[in-house]
Amino acid sequence: MRIKVFSGILLIPFFINFSSLVSAQERNDVIRAYNEGAKNIQTDVPAAIKAFEEAIAIAEKVGEPANDLKEKAKNILPGLYVRVALNSLNDKKPAVETAEAARNAVKVAEKYENKTARGNAVKILVQAYNAMTIDYFNKKDYENALKTTDSILALDPDYLTAINNRALIYRAQGNSDSFEQAIDMLINKSRAANDSARVKQASVMALEYFRAAGSQAIQANRLDEALASLNKSSKYGEDKDLFYYLADAYNRKKDFDKGEEYAGKGLALETGSSEAKAKFYFQLAEAQYGKGKTTEACESYKNAMYGAFAAAAKAQRTNLKCQ
Repeated sequence: MRIKVFSGILLIPFFINFSSLVSAQERNDVIRAYNEGAKNIQTDVPAAIKAFEEAIAIAEKVGEPANDLKEKAKNILPGLYVRVALNSLNDKKPAVETAEAARNAVKVAEKYENKTARGNAVKILVQAYNAMTIDYFNKKDYENALKTTDSILALDPDYLTAINNRALIYRAQGNSDSFEQAIDMLINKSRAANDSARVKQASVMALEYFRAAGSQAIQANRLDEALASLNKSSKYGEDKDLFYYLADAYNRKKDFDKGEEYAGKGLALETGSSEAKAKFYFQLAEAQYGKGKTTEACESYKNAMYGAFAAAAKAQRTNLKCQ
């Protein structure tokens, strides 16, 4: 009897001590991994990440006794992933590599619900995608360039540089409809952001694009197409060259009232030499001639007798028997 009692008394404490020792040992493993991560934070970020992830994994198994260390590791880990991405960006590593590091940082930040880390990771990711857009654009890989702008705008719909890049890509492709949509979005969002410099830059880009398209259509004698492009150009502003092409197109269509109107507008903006003014006087003369205003046309052709317009203006004066 004494043996049985004695054995029972010994067995119960032994079992409790063994469980406590196991739990303590496992917590020590968490402490060891955590300390390893802390030691490497400043000198070896990837090693620190590996150690903190190990600490979290062990702590998950240990449970409540290691919860304090687990939470500390979770708070630290997202920032370390951001540092990896930032180091890649600062070291000018390939944009694809930086983007991958930033995407990993976003995932970890979201997993551990760290808004600050996520915000910083997204900023790096946007910069990486923007660099990728430029790389693709320079290689004329417009399809992938557009995809990277899509990725940027999914993260930040108001990122003006990405919208601007989309407009440049569509311009390079000659995709007028998509260019117009992108440039209008850029102008509207720039206005909302009080970025007047960006509004002006975008407006000039659009004016020049559609003005050039109108000029090319005139040369091909596609006058309705020319006027459509030139009128789109006027949506973004006015300049003397736009007025010249409008005058030319309307005169060719024998709409001399509008030809005269736009030639006059262009002439009013031209402050240069007589040679610079010659093209406007020539279009003005063509409109006046078409309207039967011979005296005025003779005078305008006279003022157009400079540079590239000299011969044509002289011939018209001869035809009209100008004095």
